[in-house]
Amino acid sequence: MMASHMVSLVGSVTPGLLPARQQMALSLGWHIVIASFGVAFPAMIFVVHRRALRSGVPVALGLARRWSKVAAVLFALGAVSGTVLSFEMGLLWPGLMGRFGDVLGLPFAIEGLAFFVEAIFLGIYLYGWDRLSPKVHLRTLIPVAIAGVVGAYCVVSVNAWMNDPTGFVLDASGEVQSVDPVAVMLNRTALLQFAHMWIGAFMVVGFLVASVYAVGILRGRNDHHHRLGFLVPFAFASLAAVV
Repeated sequence: MMASHMVSLVGSVTPGLLPARQQMALSLGWHIVIASFGVAFPAMIFVVHRRALRSGVPVALGLARRWSKVAAVLFALGAVSGTVLSFEMGLLWPGLMGRFGDVLGLPFAIEGLAFFVEAIFLGIYLYGWDRLSPKVHLRTLIPVAIAGVVGAYCVVSVNAWMNDPTGFVLDASGEVQSVDPVAVMLNRTALLQFAHMWIGAFMVVGFLVASVYAVGILRGRNDHHHRLGFLVPFAFASLAAVV
């Protein structure tokens, strides 16, 4: 009875809190899976593409081309869902962003720059098929992978900061002063939470991609295309699971 009384009391004081949490949870629940592809998928495409250049196996090159198209679609979906989240941060949590917007501004700004770098070089990679030299074309994936990791760290560092608020001082009236954006991004829990997110992204993407080819193999399509498509992401995911 006491628990139900507390729930009703909180609901009466802040009637919009539960719907805001539900909407944020739904948006984040979709976005985090899609964003994981931006973190981990470029590395898997790089491995397959590099294998194709070294061994000359056309199956590997075809796999890299197919995965790059999937990455482009998922990147577009991530951009849309991420934009929704950016609006929700201000509309659903105005108290947080209104008071601490200056504190959280730098990591969000760097994440935006990383997003554009990732978009630019992913576009170059997609456009570069049969237009760029093989080595240059392969290297365009490196900025895509780096930008995905940098963007993920910036966002996770904000989440970590909520668990360990630092890098600012409150004056006598409760206003935020003396903001240190570097301290915000390097708070005590940021690296550990980022490591969890980074490794988790490889597990999610690796097992999801491998499952597609595993179903194909179980249905009798046990060819080189399906075996390679299963082996590379499964190896990434297995190593990440052990770590």
